[in-house]
Amino acid sequence: MLSVLILTQNEELDLPGCLQSLNWCDDIHVIDSGSSDGTLEIAQRQGAQIAVNPFTSFAQQRNWALDHCQVRHEWILFLDADERSTVAFQSAVLDAIHSAPSEVAGFYCCWKTMLGKRWLKRADNFPKWQFRILKQGRARFADAGHGQKEGFVNGLIAYISEPYHHFAFSDGWDSWMEKHVVYARKDAAEMLKEPITKASLLSSHGSQRNIALKLLLRRIPCWPLLRFLYTYLFKGGFLELEEGLVYCRKMMWYEHQVKRQLVFLSRANRD
Repeated sequence: MLSVLILTQNEELDLPGCLQSLNWCDDIHVIDSGSSDGTLEIAQRQGAQIAVNPFTSFAQQRNWALDHCQVRHEWILFLDADERSTVAFQSAVLDAIHSAPSEVAGFYCCWKTMLGKRWLKRADNFPKWQFRILKQGRARFADAGHGQKEGFVNGLIAYISEPYHHFAFSDGWDSWMEKHVVYARKDAAEMLKEPITKASLLSSHGSQRNIALKLLLRRIPCWPLLRFLYTYLFKGGFLELEEGLVYCRKMMWYEHQVKRQLVFLSRANRD
């Protein structure tokens, strides 16, 4: 079995579904960063262990959880409240950790981005990979723009190809856009400080390649429009009907926000 760590802040709408999807786990920890709604009451009612720590970044919060949560099992899965395990994902995870060679320190996982009942396979460029499962004491996280990536790793990272579900828009588009204005600033700051290396662009791991490639592509002047055309036309986002069009347009909007923040931060640095 494995332990599950869930980061939360005001997640009373999403957390019940996440916890319900994890009824196969006997050790669930909610790491909250100051909820003012019913998040903690829901977590307590459903038997999760609760820890509270102010949020600085995703990597910092995940590392804090690794240091302070008294987990029962050597394998740890990180999920967010708007993510769901499935029966197939459960089976794939348990098979992977039970058969993992000793040199494996963790696993990359992928997800299905869901808009309503529609899987945005093409519009969201499935599969994309994140480091989400690790063995205790064998790995840490590092910041990467508004998200995180693997930092220190003592061993190899393998892959679990069966995806979990990600309901990124469950709070509505206004909430999504509000969060992504903040994310855009962090991604722009990452562009100013993170060098693009040949090694990262040619890495054998998709998570590292994607981060480097994103840093490179965002330097193209017309990238927001190109991103829309690539995902909607070339990748087939139009086949996902209205949901595909809406999502591709929102991602074009987001890339515009990154560009705007990059200009603002560049000017601020010069001044």
